[in-house]
Amino acid sequence: MPVHRIGLVVHGARPAARSAAGTVRAWCAAHDIPCTDVDVWQEDRPRRCGQDEAEAAGHPDLVVTLGGDGTFLRGARIAVKDDARVLGVDLGRVGFLTEVPVDEVREALDAVHEDRATVEERMTLTLRTSRALEVPAGLELLLSHGRSPVLPPPPLRPGEPVGDDWGVPLDVTALNDVVLEKLARDRQVGLALYFAGRLLASYSADAIIVATPTGSTAYSFAAGGPVLSPHMDAVVFTPVAPHMSFNRTVVAAADEPVAARVLPHSGPVAVSIDGQLRGILGPGDWVGVYPSQSRLRLVRMGPTDFYGRLRDRFRLTDAPATAADPAPPIFRSPTADVPEDLAGLRFPPAAEE
Repeated sequence: MPVHRIGLVVHGARPAARSAAGTVRAWCAAHDIPCTDVDVWQEDRPRRCGQDEAEAAGHPDLVVTLGGDGTFLRGARIAVKDDARVLGVDLGRVGFLTEVPVDEVREALDAVHEDRATVEERMTLTLRTSRALEVPAGLELLLSHGRSPVLPPPPLRPGEPVGDDWGVPLDVTALNDVVLEKLARDRQVGLALYFAGRLLASYSADAIIVATPTGSTAYSFAAGGPVLSPHMDAVVFTPVAPHMSFNRTVVAAADEPVAARVLPHSGPVAVSIDGQLRGILGPGDWVGVYPSQSRLRLVRMGPTDFYGRLRDRFRLTDAPATAADPAPPIFRSPTADVPEDLAGLRFPPAAEE
């Protein structure tokens, strides 16, 4: 599908990102395609929720991000509102989400415009809460100190009824994770955790993380959680510094929602979505996290090698006990026809000789 309008998200603190933005704008001018900078804020222009940002940009059908994974997440929250594609240009340090090298931006745009790129879909999460989220003004100023301005609280999902039993449906999506965390060092969060409507346990912890498989390599991984393939659908629950013997991650099926109720003696609970503070909960409040009907559409230039990237990005080293063994051979896709029992399985592309 040809590109009709581009939304551009730039990591303004990086000269390489600003230079690449000029390349994108020049490409757009040469192809007579409108290009609008999105998620830009100034003193007289605060940040907007994803749907308002997409509308202000004229509903782009391709969002191009120039930065690292954080910049990509800024673009993703806007793109998912209109089912737009996202092209991530890699200018970061980890780069699980971004793919295209900065010197190949023009070639990547040509591939997307000429329908030579592939689109990879990723699961996202959404929320229902016992009440609409809000951030007290003084707390917002404190938490945003030295960082970008906070996003506004998520609006209600349009066109959906709001009922007491099922709470408030929020118009928000998370590609990586939803985090419920403490605000004060001496006040842990107390949360009763439910899976598929059944109580698992009550936790006292610094935070709990509910992540997608895409987000399993982010905060959840740093907290000791497992790595999941981004090609699957699942909900990953990881506690952070829990004061209890059961400190393990739980991986739930995608149709098993995770809910948390704030216990009476808990400290205030900050709700962060993809690293952005979006609201505060107090005792008696609850939040339900479950897969969104919207999926993110990532532009890929070819078959992805998630496990090769995992080895490279985390600089994985082999066990010392294997040092005496020769280096394992590169796994090559067979040139012969794939056997019937292997048909449909995912294999890496054939390696060049």
